[in-house]
Amino acid sequence: MTDARLNTLIQWLKGLEPSWQLDLDTLAPASADASFRRYFRIESKNPKFATLIVMDAPPQHEPLDAFLKVDLLLSDAGLNVPKILEKNIVEGFLLLNDLGTTTYLDELNEATADHLYKDATRALVQMQLASKPDVLPNYDEALLQRELDLFPEWYLKKHLGIELNEMQQAQLKKSFEVIIENNLAQAKVYVHRDYHSRNLMVTQENNPGVIDFQDAVYGPITYDASSLWRDAYIAWPEEKVLDWVIQFWEEGRRAGLPMPNDFGQFYRDFEWMGLQRHLKVLGIFARLFHRDGKDGYLKDIPLVLKYAIATANRYIELKPLARILEATRPNQND
Repeated sequence: MTDARLNTLIQWLKGLEPSWQLDLDTLAPASADASFRRYFRIESKNPKFATLIVMDAPPQHEPLDAFLKVDLLLSDAGLNVPKILEKNIVEGFLLLNDLGTTTYLDELNEATADHLYKDATRALVQMQLASKPDVLPNYDEALLQRELDLFPEWYLKKHLGIELNEMQQAQLKKSFEVIIENNLAQAKVYVHRDYHSRNLMVTQENNPGVIDFQDAVYGPITYDASSLWRDAYIAWPEEKVLDWVIQFWEEGRRAGLPMPNDFGQFYRDFEWMGLQRHLKVLGIFARLFHRDGKDGYLKDIPLVLKYAIATANRYIELKPLARILEATRPNQND
């Protein structure tokens, strides 16, 4: 992402200037995410689009194929995803409509949460209803395991400098096995994989706008729910989370999604899926800091760790994992 790449992007936009009435002088950074992608916002004199979004995805790091495929899938399912107006696949540029600047995280509070989460639940059910096997990559055992392995490698070892003893290693291995067994036993649907408050935009029509979906897979039905309500960036009282998960379960069953008849089983699946995600996220946040020099996620580690410890403590099979997590809390080592 050098100036040379930005110059190439500007040359591409110059070619689009007449058809989209772009004002090249207004090109400005919109956001960057945890990958190599970055986004710009540009003003347009086109009456339909006051502003547009430009995605810069270096092809060697972030090929556009998955984004284009999932964007079409979710659009066909009725979700509010960015419309692809122009594409330059060879160089890795897209021109998209602008879903605005207001994320769920910006707007969520006690007064707005029920309404915003109701919209997010409706969109999630719509996406899951569109699910078909063999369209997206499978969220299989190997992928679940690779994600969990980020926890000991990057969070424990690299971030905290902790080496587990043999007994702890065996306990962690066993914990990972039972978590993955639960995850794989769940019904499979399309999984956004980052369906949370930073990737949902508050929109006037067909709320929410949904972004950052290029890593979507076919996997456990509770995954996106756990991303949404056990969010690394905002926490809610447990009774509120329970209410929202019940509403999702009820709406999903009414719509014909393959959810368990017993809510207790569904909530257990939700918790265990959330735990898999949180262990992975601890590893990812540590890796973003140590490998990629991005320290912005370190402040979110305590909440993610709190979720993981609370869940592991609620299930007897996961008590050894809870002890490892508690013993490896920063500043609590002997």
